Amino acid sequence: MNAFTTAVAVGSEEPLSPGYDAATKDDAEFNKYFRHGFITIDDVQMHYVIGGDGPQVMVLLHGWPQSWYEFRPIMPSLLPGRTVIAIDLPGMGDSTGNPPSMTKTVLATYVHKLLNHLGHHENVQVVGHDFGLNVAYPLAAQHRDQVAGLFLMDGGLVGKNLKFATLASVSWHFSFFLQNPLAEELVTGRVETFLTHFFQSVKTAGENVSDDELAEFVRVFSRPQVLHAGFELYRTLTQDEADNTTLQDTPLTIPVHMITQAALADVFLPPIHDAAPHATSAVVPGAGHFLAHEAPDRVLAEINAFYPTSTP
Repeated sequence: MNAFTTAVAVGSEEPLSPGYDAATKDDAEFNKYFRHGFITIDDVQMHYVIGGDGPQVMVLLHGWPQSWYEFRPIMPSLLPGRTVIAIDLPGMGDSTGNPPSMTKTVLATYVHKLLNHLGHHENVQVVGHDFGLNVAYPLAAQHRDQVAGLFLMDGGLVGKNLKFATLASVSWHFSFFLQNPLAEELVTGRVETFLTHFFQSVKTAGENVSDDELAEFVRVFSRPQVLHAGFELYRTLTQDEADNTTLQDTPLTIPVHMITQAALADVFLPPIHDAAPHATSAVVPGAGHFLAHEAPDRVLAEINAFYPTSTP
């Protein structure tokens, strides 16, 4: 394989999303270690990126307004001892097709079935950021034999004690996205302007997303279905609150760890104990919401401490 040819996973379908490899086709390191994969699950062609052949399977679930690509900077360092799978959530990134709902219980079912298709029925280590956190929880709560642990990053888990109304007060964009279809109509054709403003508005003292990262996120959110699905992640939070309240009646017993920015620790950390009473947590000083970008060394250290491998 030429170092500058994007790899495709064995058994993968022909991709329906044009340009899926725009950010990776000239990335020699990516093509050395990772490959793209596509498989249809319940009428949605799911896109995932897979690398490594270690015995420990780790799944990465992204947030908004990102895709699997938010984990690209740390993925090679996660490989020793692991098989690493970064998934584009249904309707997002380079996944193609519309799930019947963007509630997180439904999205978790797609992830569950994708993992089953890949042969990973148990002992899966899950990492979730932002809305990836909100998908990771029902995945673990509904498929308890499949998930070995949850490593969660900076997101609000609605349910018994964190209500949507409280979470919506965190940032202006929650209310904006609820305006349907006005939000789509205003952002369509202006995705780059909108995302540039958004990333700048949540920027901390650290560096903002790189030009390459921004270009990739603009590319995927310029797909009309992805823009709409991204807003639907927010519009279904009230139903998520109800679903999680029921799921939290049976607490998780697997290990759960959450890291978060200091500014929202009081909002994000307590609700995790509604789901997992013995969960542990840590604050990342000086970082904002996009932890894998702003504090990659700390994120890697926390992941490796929580999910140790047998590889030195």
